[in-house]
Amino acid sequence: MLTIFGSNHRLCDGLSRRDFLKVGTLGVGGLTLADLLRARANALTPGPSPGGRGESSSAKAIIMVYLNGGPSHMDMYDMKPDAPIEYRGEFRPIRTNVPGMDICEHLPMQARIADKFAIIRNMRFRQQGHTSPELYTGQLTGNRPSIGSIVAKLRRDAGVIDAMPPFVSMGDGNHVPGPGFLGKPFEPYQPGARGAANLGLAPGITRDQLNDRRALLGAFDTLQRDLDAGRGSLSAMDAFNAQALEMITSNRARDAFDITREPQHVRDLYGRGADYLRARRLVEAGVPVVTLTPENYPVPRDRDCNGQWDHHDHIFHCLGAILPAYDRSVYALLTDLAQRGLDQDVAVVIWGEMGRTPRVGTQRGTVAGRDHWPQSGFCLIAGGGLRMGQVVGATDARGENPRGRAYTPQNVLTTLYHVLGIDPATTINDHQGRPVYLLDDRDKVTELV
Repeated sequence: MLTIFGSNHRLCDGLSRRDFLKVGTLGVGGLTLADLLRARANALTPGPSPGGRGESSSAKAIIMVYLNGGPSHMDMYDMKPDAPIEYRGEFRPIRTNVPGMDICEHLPMQARIADKFAIIRNMRFRQQGHTSPELYTGQLTGNRPSIGSIVAKLRRDAGVIDAMPPFVSMGDGNHVPGPGFLGKPFEPYQPGARGAANLGLAPGITRDQLNDRRALLGAFDTLQRDLDAGRGSLSAMDAFNAQALEMITSNRARDAFDITREPQHVRDLYGRGADYLRARRLVEAGVPVVTLTPENYPVPRDRDCNGQWDHHDHIFHCLGAILPAYDRSVYALLTDLAQRGLDQDVAVVIWGEMGRTPRVGTQRGTVAGRDHWPQSGFCLIAGGGLRMGQVVGATDARGENPRGRAYTPQNVLTTLYHVLGIDPATTINDHQGRPVYLLDDRDKVTELV
């Protein structure tokens, strides 16, 4: 979005002469895009040249898919066919192209490419409800920054390569990863309806008009710039406005969000998983962190299947309806990344905030459902130069608890920071100036690295 406003002296199209630019509002607390770029530059951690401790210039990226509601590990990636019927449920496992790695019969497309991902089966979560901060920050409380906000702060190249946003979040607006104590300059960019970038010009404004007004703005700024007398602040402001203008006028920035620019056969490959395709386009265009909370399709309306993964009732009916579309989306994303040579540079993480009760029907008043179960769950991870085609860890015979050591979201995030070239022992100052580690548990998922 671009608006120009100021005094009552109007141009022929109703715009004033003594004006200033408001570029790319992005809907972040009333801040303009130029404001955010300026604030981010002021808040960036000073330090060594790119690639030094606590700072990275790596071109690697991550896509994090949040399956909101708590997907059932027992019915997807950690099946127990030899357990009693009240545990194993109605679905049956099928073989994948990796010996010994069986997954749900409703995931046949993923079964063909199991060599492209790893399943972490010994995950443990801490929460009971449906909140996402543990997945994005490693913590449930404490106003900690999400991994995308950390990358936006520590990676000097984030958001300046091809004028792309450094951190994009798509999907359910109730589960947006926040900047924590880093503040608004490091909030994710959220596309508008149907993934529209909202980075274009205001209706009725042409590029020629924009160029005329940019020249007009420069003319009126000349006197103020002369008065700036060596401080350089107005010159810096011009630079931030220039970068903001580049973002909204750049075809590359806007087009990255536009999946209609993909050939029809690629869109057909993804099916209804438009956000998965958009995520691939964004990382390919230079966005280092993309998160998405996809909606399930189709949403069964005849039972309590709310379009997410929180299936306290009729879980097998609900999963049977939504798993095929999910299977296609994941298959499309991983194969598309591989065919484009991006799989070594882009790590994909798919998980939810918990697993489901291994025993079916434990909640009173429900039929064939599974309740919340943070004691165990799964994480699917692919790409990023990590070791694929394996199962990491295991749960006991009934899927109730991890055998041996459990991995937590902090261990997965540590592994992602490793992919991104960021040391999780880096400290950043909170709003009170106290140094805080990126993560407290900085052990990687060792089988993957």
